[in-house]
Amino acid sequence: MKTKGAVLWGIDEPWSVEEIELGDPVAGEVQIRMEAAGMCHSDHHIVTGATPMPAYPVMGGHEGAGVITKVGDGVTGLEVGDHVVLSFVPACGRCPSCVMGQSNLCDLGAGLLSGLAIADGTNRVHAQGKPVIPMVLLGTFAPYMTVHETQVVKIDKDVPFELAALVGCGVPTGWGSATHVADVKAGDFVAVIGVGGVGMSALQGAVASGARYVFAIDPVPWKREQAMKFGATHTFASIEEAIVPIMEITWGRMCHKTIITVGEMKGEYVDPSLTITGKGGTCVVTAMGHMADMDVKLNAFMFSMLQKELKGNIFGGCNARVDIPNLLDLYKSGQLNLADMVTRTYTLEQVNDGYRDMLEGRNIRGVIRYTEADW
Repeated sequence: MKTKGAVLWGIDEPWSVEEIELGDPVAGEVQIRMEAAGMCHSDHHIVTGATPMPAYPVMGGHEGAGVITKVGDGVTGLEVGDHVVLSFVPACGRCPSCVMGQSNLCDLGAGLLSGLAIADGTNRVHAQGKPVIPMVLLGTFAPYMTVHETQVVKIDKDVPFELAALVGCGVPTGWGSATHVADVKAGDFVAVIGVGGVGMSALQGAVASGARYVFAIDPVPWKREQAMKFGATHTFASIEEAIVPIMEITWGRMCHKTIITVGEMKGEYVDPSLTITGKGGTCVVTAMGHMADMDVKLNAFMFSMLQKELKGNIFGGCNARVDIPNLLDLYKSGQLNLADMVTRTYTLEQVNDGYRDMLEGRNIRGVIRYTEADW
């Protein structure tokens, strides 16, 4: 079918909304009419080249929610009319990672940037006669998408699409940073560095886990104000500014858990983050940096002598089929604030405006909302 999508033709170029050709679902796939797409910083990493792509053009978008319109052969548990969320991490349920309870590390993830469909290894999207790589085999910056069933999670029909879209990436990645990867316990002192969409979710996860103090660190005054609404007990403009106050507030113990959720990770952030992490504490790196960046600043003596832990994180250690419905249940019961995370909505044609707002600190999360005019 012919539709449209936001396509990137090269590094540092703007998103171009233009006609695309989308293939019908084959065995194991479904086609979805998109209702909403979250605008995550990870998509901007392919604009800057921080996440290198094997070729261009690329179609953006990896957070999204919509309604199934077609179902391919062999698909089970999904049918036309179902409301669904797209998970950027596929989960086959059979590979070693999946069977060991780490479906966020599913072996199918190795092909996410290839652009080749999981079902048959072909391209599902074309523009100007050229194959297009959909971001992590999704490409939610289009009114329709064809995707493998391993990346589709059925949800209740009473959840607003613009909120449901967020639980495909940003919310579970942040929430799980606190609840799964950092394993925040009741009474912990927690620092969250960077409070955009992922950071605000990590903050909420820490609060829900019973953290005694939650320190939100971000250079944008408006975001610090918003962090208090989401449960932060104290805010600071920088790690350096936070060191002495955190020392005083925690009686010199510093933070049990520190979670780095900045928009662009740099190696120089590690040592200051470990500085505000206490003895035997854990620092979780959730933020993405440039794939070619190999330099990390770290005081190895203090790291080992104080027995600190540094951990990586993808998708918050979450299981999409378990945690996505659970997070939406928490939203419906009033225990997870998704509504205030959506700062602004945009049309697909405003995608560049949305990313400008994100980079200039005006959004916690921007969301593209599709209408009948798009379908």
